[in-house]
Amino acid sequence: MSEIRDISLWESGEQKIAWVKGNMPLLRRIEQEFSETKPFAGKRIALSIHLEAKTAYLCRVLAAGGAEMYITGSNPLSTQDDVAAALVHGGLNVYAWHGTTPEEYEAYTRRVIEAEPHFIIDDGGDLVTLIHTEYPQLLGNVIGGCEETTTGILRLKAMASANTLKFPMMLVNDADCKHLFDNRYGTGQSVWDGINRTTNLIVAGKTVVIAGYGWCGKGAAMRAKGLGAKVIVTEVDPIKAIEAVMDGFTVMKMEEAAKTGDFFVTVTGCKHVITEKSFLNMHEGAILCNAGHFDVEVDMAGLRQLAVKSFPARNNIMGYTLPNGVTVYVIAEGRLVNLAAGDGHPAEIMDMSFAIQALSAQWLIQNRSSVADVLNYVPREVDEAVARHKLESMGISLDVLTEDQRIYLYGADAE
Repeated sequence: MSEIRDISLWESGEQKIAWVKGNMPLLRRIEQEFSETKPFAGKRIALSIHLEAKTAYLCRVLAAGGAEMYITGSNPLSTQDDVAAALVHGGLNVYAWHGTTPEEYEAYTRRVIEAEPHFIIDDGGDLVTLIHTEYPQLLGNVIGGCEETTTGILRLKAMASANTLKFPMMLVNDADCKHLFDNRYGTGQSVWDGINRTTNLIVAGKTVVIAGYGWCGKGAAMRAKGLGAKVIVTEVDPIKAIEAVMDGFTVMKMEEAAKTGDFFVTVTGCKHVITEKSFLNMHEGAILCNAGHFDVEVDMAGLRQLAVKSFPARNNIMGYTLPNGVTVYVIAEGRLVNLAAGDGHPAEIMDMSFAIQALSAQWLIQNRSSVADVLNYVPREVDEAVARHKLESMGISLDVLTEDQRIYLYGADAE
């Protein structure tokens, strides 16, 4: 007979972290290197990322590099309490729990800033924005930071354009080993993981509406097609719309798509993508969710005001009965469906993304004296090193250019 025993909260978190560590060979390699070189010795790092097992392992890798970690979550519903408890048990500073109120979320963001960090790792721009607006006296202490989301980079570009960004940031999301894999394959799979485990409904034969056809939208549409759905894409960018058409999807306006959609997934990074006009066009039982960073893509405030009744239909699903008698359903309060209703991207994908994060942080700290720009792309050598090590971990080898081929392509004087 197998032995069954109760385990503590932090032990449950340790099991989760051990599982992802076993599937993240790049971070294991970096952890070993950082343990020897200590690139963050004497540095305090403030980190705001969805606080689940993969993020926890990144925090331990940075701590192995000598960093004193101050950690909070980047979404009130994505923190996993057992994982947070494991980090606390291991001696790291954590300010987060699942289901925080808006006031608690802001208070915890302040706590990590008030630790006077030397470096910031952000997911959506909350730490960077708050330190600039309300803690300007701490700006001189910050060496720089990393941002890993499209939404966060848009906020950084707006600050840079207004000349209000006061320290350099690495645009991690724009690295090829991040957005080509994390945004497309990671989002594509984890969105449907979240939807499927929460609804327990079939996707095959249904009509799925994907709002936005960037890399995240491409991934979500691809996986919906693979599950047997008919896919409609809505877009504002004509070039992306043509891509969607040539990838085999139907493109139309949201108001029209609303009439036939069974599942709706927003992945635009913009606000009010699905609003009252579209709600009132939907049929009975339509299911809405969001995979963009902030909970503004589905107009939840407008939906709550419009509804004549709301009720919990299932764990993490709310039903909203509209004035026309139709009831529509929203997963995870319109927050990130893949994290608020799931475990986020697969470990192998986040292995690449977090490897880029860790190595970008190391690069900026080591090269700060020569970095003049506030917005900085991840160096190509970092991107390629992550890709090569990933291939090695998969047992895959590449051809190498001969000297004659190198000269043919780049010239005799190319390094």
